[in-house]
Amino acid sequence: MERFETESLALMPGQRVRANVLSHHPWGVLVEIVGYENARGHARLSASVDMIEQFSRTTSSHDELLALFPPVGSQIDAVIEQVRRWHPPVSVRLSIRPADLESLVRACDFCGERVTVAPGGDALVLDSRSNDGPGSHTVIAHRNCLAERIRPENTGERARAWEIGKMC
Repeated sequence: MERFETESLALMPGQRVRANVLSHHPWGVLVEIVGYENARGHARLSASVDMIEQFSRTTSSHDELLALFPPVGSQIDAVIEQVRRWHPPVSVRLSIRPADLESLVRACDFCGERVTVAPGGDALVLDSRSNDGPGSHTVIAHRNCLAERIRPENTGERARAWEIGKMC
């Protein structure tokens, strides 16, 4: 991984994507996100859908759960739940839950309350990096939780936290 791998920075929680199903596994499916294949057609990052985590509580049998697995070779709609950039390759966790496809909701990393991480929602997605080396970490926060934690005398940054991403 380069000092700061930048290509995957275009991917963030709440973003809708299309993905090709590559293989089935006991826990879920491996996929490649359309547009993130290399010149040879191979994935440049690791992406998956954890079917057990997403659907095991809503299905009554293992066979019912297996029936929800999208077929290998199919293309699916998904929403990005999480992007991990700790070490190569970048790892992306996708959701195909119908509710998440409509509007991804997660806990704010500051207050723990639910926040909508989708267009029109009130979440900000922060990508933190260190000058000491590669990797980064994503933090999801209510706009208010971030803005209120910025020093009051830092009015410019506080104002930007309130306005970033809002339609003019």
